[in-house]
Amino acid sequence: MNLEQARFNMIEQQIRTWDVLDQEVLDLLKIVKREAFVPAAFSALAFVDTEIPLPCGQCMLMPKFEARMLQEAAVKKHENVLEIGAGSGYMAALLARRSRHVTTIEIEPELQALAQTNLRNYGIDNVDVMLGDGAHGWVGAAPYDVIVISGSMPLLPPEFLEQIKVGGRIVCVLGEAPVMTAQVITRVSELGYNTVNLFETAIMPLRNASTPSRFRF
Repeated sequence: MNLEQARFNMIEQQIRTWDVLDQEVLDLLKIVKREAFVPAAFSALAFVDTEIPLPCGQCMLMPKFEARMLQEAAVKKHENVLEIGAGSGYMAALLARRSRHVTTIEIEPELQALAQTNLRNYGIDNVDVMLGDGAHGWVGAAPYDVIVISGSMPLLPPEFLEQIKVGGRIVCVLGEAPVMTAQVITRVSELGYNTVNLFETAIMPLRNASTPSRFRF
């Protein structure tokens, strides 16, 4: 496989067509080598428009989805980021290259170890991979400038809104299959939030995500 040609095709044929036009994001996808974060058994799928299996029944999201979420997060070099769902560490690596520091939370010990190893081997040292349940955020380093949630949730728990700074953004996928919507929620004041719907999608649910109350009559 010609890796650079495959990477070029991924960017031009998958990612650009999903309205990812930020040149800094496109350049970053060339710099941070996705194949370094893909399990060896699935290396042939590194640039394919599909989810890639990870241990513990989890998966790497599609390249175009990761790129679009990265673009919408609009991370700046001075900002601190919280990611929920470390997976293989690839999204954390992308975020780390654009930010001051990333805290990524992983509920599965095997995936925490995988992400730590991948990030260390790649020479990225501004990411902390924490073992824990991030379904209600992570107060450890709050408030954050950006929160990226790498799994779907039926609704957004209020803790996330409390853990973001004024001017900060939450990039998430809310809803239940088959209808989910990717959103950017910006905190515009102490009590004010602005929500922009990006696109409809369907991704794996976040473990232990809050569910709506269901009343029975």
